[in-house]
Amino acid sequence: MKKTYKLIDLDCANCARKMEDAIKKLDGVNDASVSFLTQKLTLDADDDRFEAILAEAVRCCKRVEPDCEIVLK
Repeated sequence: MKKTYKLIDLDCANCARKMEDAIKKLDGVNDASVSFLTQKLTLDADDDRFEAILAEAVRCCKRVEPDCEIVLK
């Protein structure tokens, strides 16, 4: 399953790269992309565990950029 989420207050491209690298290392993630320019996260992960993987991706993002919010709507 592949979904895209809006990011709010992502401050720099370096943080985006760190977030992307951390998410790609998670078990069950097929691919991930964090774009500073478009302020979006695209996550491609296993369908059956997608919600759990998304929750872990959010935690990874918070560790790198505590002020960044991922809109999960």
